[in-house]
Amino acid sequence: MTMTFSISAEDKRRYREDGYWISPKLLDDEGINRLRRAHDRIWEGDFDGDGYPLDNAYAKGGDRKKLRQFNNGWWINDNVRAVVTDPAIGKLAADLLETDEVRLWHDQVIWKPGTEGETSAVGNVGWHQDFAYWQCLSTDNVVTVWIALQDTDLSNGGMMTILGSHKWGLIKDSDTFYETNMDALRAKYESEGRSWVEEPCILKAGQASFHHGLTFHGSGPNLSSEPRLSVVAHLIPGGTAYRSGVQYHGNAKFLGPRPQDGQLFANDYFPVVYRRNREATNDE
Repeated sequence: MTMTFSISAEDKRRYREDGYWISPKLLDDEGINRLRRAHDRIWEGDFDGDGYPLDNAYAKGGDRKKLRQFNNGWWINDNVRAVVTDPAIGKLAADLLETDEVRLWHDQVIWKPGTEGETSAVGNVGWHQDFAYWQCLSTDNVVTVWIALQDTDLSNGGMMTILGSHKWGLIKDSDTFYETNMDALRAKYESEGRSWVEEPCILKAGQASFHHGLTFHGSGPNLSSEPRLSVVAHLIPGGTAYRSGVQYHGNAKFLGPRPQDGQLFANDYFPVVYRRNREATNDE
């Protein structure tokens, strides 16, 4: 079950200033457990319905000692689908983005292995900007909702953000999710007088971090003995269109065999998560 909350003026201010906001606990314990079981089923190739994976990057069973990432889990798992298209989460995102509609761009199901105390780069997620991968979108006013499925801090590979980095704009070659040398990436992006202030996203199970598509973020090793599990929803405002000739993204093919510049991402592959009723009262 997803719990319902409202975004306050202070929440909006923090998001605008810092580039991210941490929610209260959004999922109850049963909802968390359903998503943990969904992880197990996805990695074992046990899918709901007749959907197919977006990619085959991970074989059945997979390597439990490597970072694993699955895109569009909502296609093949009912519990993932229920969460990443939940209107309660969509409303929070719509309020932070200050838009009347949000759609799902895609989701991610991410498994970060535990190293049992061994310090290494295994499982590192390099400092990066999400929008660096999504330049075919007509707006960078997009948000990532990172949902923790266990208590998460730096000891088990929790995410870190760079405060205010969304104000830097899109930085060249910041599509570095899979690069594991965090120090080298910091040296690369901290240049030109940028203020590099790292802040950990410390979450209880069921809480979520909402971060702007231009906010630099990354994570270090999971030093625990258990995998760090998360489900992630990437959300875009209604009216977001395709920008051609900039950068390839696999989602463009879901617009049809010949995507057109300005074509809206507004079909079944990009479902509405939340649409505001303009006739509703102000305290909706």
